Amino acid sequence: MKVAVTSDNHLDVNRLDVSETIKQQAAYLAAQAVDLYLIAGDLFNDFGKSLAYVQKLQQELGNQIMVKFIAGNHDMVQGVSFEELEQPLDPSYMHNQYLDIPGSDWRIIGNNGWYDYQFADNLPEKQTKDFEVWKRAYWIDGSIKQPLSDRERMDLVLDETTHQLKMAQKVQKKVLYYTHFVPRRDYIRYAPEGNLWNMANAYMGSPRLGKLLEQFQTDIVVFGHMHIHPQPQQFQKTTYYNQAVGYHTKRINEWQATHFLAEWQTRLAYFQL
Repeated sequence: MKVAVTSDNHLDVNRLDVSETIKQQAAYLAAQAVDLYLIAGDLFNDFGKSLAYVQKLQQELGNQIMVKFIAGNHDMVQGVSFEELEQPLDPSYMHNQYLDIPGSDWRIIGNNGWYDYQFADNLPEKQTKDFEVWKRAYWIDGSIKQPLSDRERMDLVLDETTHQLKMAQKVQKKVLYYTHFVPRRDYIRYAPEGNLWNMANAYMGSPRLGKLLEQFQTDIVVFGHMHIHPQPQQFQKTTYYNQAVGYHTKRINEWQATHFLAEWQTRLAYFQL
């Protein structure tokens, strides 16, 4: 099975014609003979719109290509509750779900992920309450309602992931794990002391996830959230991929191509499972 992965398309921020984009993406995926298309979060700033997009893309593709997605922080801003995010809302939604690839020993595990402020540990003077206040004031996630702390939410992610990895290990499956948030410190950018970006690092992800994934010798990890263009990197026996497309606006241009379709195409990663 040929699998393609992407993240951080930000279709609303990038002001795209969604109907036309769906047609273009569907045609390209079909031309590449893709069997399964995975999206690692951040389609819209509204979960309802993200789900509708995935459903329309699946309709456009028909039965030839399967589409699966998880939610990024932007998808969680509105249109969904924490409790709903923890449920199997739709066959396309893969948070805390798995998919076995027929005729192979591969299993795909999805988890939205979260963060615990540990990537901001170069700011020892900052306490948990400081990150909570800064988040509400400056970070888009401040509008996301949840019944537990960020640390507790990350604990839940780790518990869910441990359970899924143990199940895969029990039946001797190779694993492709995809999530939205950053699992290793190697991808975090630290700015000169005093720069606000070092505060934002608190909400990038957690090194505890990478440690867990490597403990289980997870084969492939795909993530997004940071709009960077790194080459695949292997740590222990685990290879990490960031396939974020990112922003192209009047204020911020993170693309290397001149239009969305070209950037999206170059940012796709493929796996033969």
